[in-house]
Amino acid sequence: MKKLLNILFILCNFIAFGQGDLSVNSEYPTNYFQSPLDIPLVLSGTFGELRTNHFHAGLDLKTQQKEGLNVYAAAEGYVSRIKISHWGYGKAVYITHPNGYTTVYAHLQKFNKRIEDYIKKEQYKKESFEIHVFPSSKELPISKKELIAFSGSTGGFVGPHLHFEIRATKTEKTINPMLFGIEVDDSKKPRINTLIGYSFDDNSSINGIAIPTQLSLINLKNGELLATKVKAFGKIGFGINAYDQLDGAYNKNGLYNLSMFVNGEKVHEFEASSFSFSESKYINLLIDYERLENLNQRVQKCFIEPENKLSLYSKSISKGYLTVEDGFNYNVEIIAEDFKGNTQKITIPIEGKKDAVLVKKKTISTPYKIDRTAFHKFNKDGITIAFPKNTFYEDFYLDFDVKDSIVKVHKPIVPLNKRYTLTFNVSNYTSKEKEQLYIASINKKGETSFETTVKKDSTFYTSTKKLGNFTLKSDTTNPEITLNNFKNEQWLSHSQTLKFKISDNDSGINTYRGEIDGEWVLLEYNVKNGTLTYDFNDKVFTTAKHNIKVTVTDNVGNSSTINANFFRKK
Repeated sequence: MKKLLNILFILCNFIAFGQGDLSVNSEYPTNYFQSPLDIPLVLSGTFGELRTNHFHAGLDLKTQQKEGLNVYAAAEGYVSRIKISHWGYGKAVYITHPNGYTTVYAHLQKFNKRIEDYIKKEQYKKESFEIHVFPSSKELPISKKELIAFSGSTGGFVGPHLHFEIRATKTEKTINPMLFGIEVDDSKKPRINTLIGYSFDDNSSINGIAIPTQLSLINLKNGELLATKVKAFGKIGFGINAYDQLDGAYNKNGLYNLSMFVNGEKVHEFEASSFSFSESKYINLLIDYERLENLNQRVQKCFIEPENKLSLYSKSISKGYLTVEDGFNYNVEIIAEDFKGNTQKITIPIEGKKDAVLVKKKTISTPYKIDRTAFHKFNKDGITIAFPKNTFYEDFYLDFDVKDSIVKVHKPIVPLNKRYTLTFNVSNYTSKEKEQLYIASINKKGETSFETTVKKDSTFYTSTKKLGNFTLKSDTTNPEITLNNFKNEQWLSHSQTLKFKISDNDSGINTYRGEIDGEWVLLEYNVKNGTLTYDFNDKVFTTAKHNIKVTVTDNVGNSSTINANFFRKK
């Protein structure tokens, strides 16, 4: 009996191993998944790369600057999810595998016939191009190396490439595909461009400076970097701007590992191995957020801010902060590393010296003090801003003002953890004027963009994670629609598609609808070139003459409609 129990125990462990250990520190199966492309892999984006408000969740595989390359299933499984959207991943398919992982293929041009027929049926049922469905495990089974789709550039303003991910099925945590043996040539070492020093209290400084300061670097013959000797005191930290390049591409990609050593001991390590999407927002605490806004440069910190809950740190003693004492010397080394183990190192010699602080942090005071743990609501000249508890990661004084119809809600140099509400009193506008009004944000160049606006009788409001300038705008212009690849009353017996050009130069396009002979038809919207496309393969015509009607509506309700006739053989 005992022998039987031992056998069962071993068997259960074998089965559990076969299902995949989903923890970050486990060994991943390196011979299970194949490449989704049948060309040599060249990357335009690496896993964990620093992007705007998020980490890159997969690998961006180059497709030779063209669309339509075959995309294959990395392993057997079934299609568990299909999502089509104008932005984000564009056309994307998710395949769940029996080993406990799910692969994701995004920015696709189109799917194979079986998947395409399935999703078009759902689109026609829901009368929507944008769709999100979850097929059962029996509906769309997939074999290994099966042709599942063709590469494209769908999902906003992106160039041709394939975005590829591997996720843990149960947790949805995304994992670096290179840990599974996805091979990419990389003989180039990372490059460190900039070193920034930080001081964290009234008594600390670097070279007599108590604000973030760029430190000079010397290029050594062996390819390493040496910082000029630093005189510091108190609690300090460092950050770097760096990138990695892989063979066959000029793209500036992200690092795999960033480590810091003090006097030979590793005290801090960041590794781009796996993360959950819910924590991706903490990238704004990993980077120097203010420097990104002011200089458009991403500096990755080698220390952990108090509210930073990222799981990407494999080690951090004292959260990467260094306390420098007067009269002591320190040797700090920062190493940037890619997945293949290529490295570049900075050595920072530090002399502990308590000198007078020559440049101090500016103290800014306004009537609008933010305690991040409290709810705040401020009013001025018909404008109300309301911040829930923990909207921000730290306490500060908010710069809030209303002048010449422009609302200033601080500068966009402070990261937000949550959305806040911005409300305009519109009681002085007529009903007709309100119909065409919307809330707009204003960027550095003075350009405006539509913010989702909720309209009530006397107030309009928006929920946003943006700081900066806002205003009310009026959109009185209808969208424009023109025929693109055909003319009215034209014979189209050999045409594959009908195309329309659409645009809206103010609040932007919200919805569109197409009908042929009074029945809804699927129009695919390409946001890059502003076209709507109908595919003749969607419908069998039994008569020769037909009418197509397209209606486009902007974000405040202005709409335009175009009617055209065409002829097509039965």
